[in-house]
Amino acid sequence: MPKKFIEKYMPNPEELKNHKYLKVFGNLLHKPNLWALNRKSAPGAFAIGLFAAWIPIPFQMILAAALAIFFNVNLPVSVALVWLTNPVTMPFMFYAAYLLGAKIMGRPEQEFHFEASWAWVESSLSTIGLPFLVGCGVLAVISAIVGYFVMSNLWKYNVLFKWNKRGKYK
Repeated sequence: MPKKFIEKYMPNPEELKNHKYLKVFGNLLHKPNLWALNRKSAPGAFAIGLFAAWIPIPFQMILAAALAIFFNVNLPVSVALVWLTNPVTMPFMFYAAYLLGAKIMGRPEQEFHFEASWAWVESSLSTIGLPFLVGCGVLAVISAIVGYFVMSNLWKYNVLFKWNKRGKYK
């Protein structure tokens, strides 16, 4: 089930190879394991995608692709999972990251009102920046670890389920 489910929603490799931002990786995109979906590449891809989703930078897809290439795991899954942080979910996720970072650092929560401007970002870095980055880092690592082990176990139990099912019908 995990393999068929993931393959159903996985983007076309040719589209990703020709994506304007991913062309920077050139021939590295032709490694076969980057497009294979198996018990080794899927959990790693989940870990990388979930990790990159928490990193507050523009073009998270490029980070996810670079990490997928470096660790030789499924590239489409890694890149697709980055979209967990989208314009709808990002405010909630990043506010939770800020709250966690403030709690970890023992700082009181600061009142702030978001403005979509560079001036606001620069002025906020001194007050909420460090707790926010700490929270993002912690959540990135925790999400990667949990994602890896959940996907690995789902894959293993799916294989065991198929083996048991096959044995009963013979």
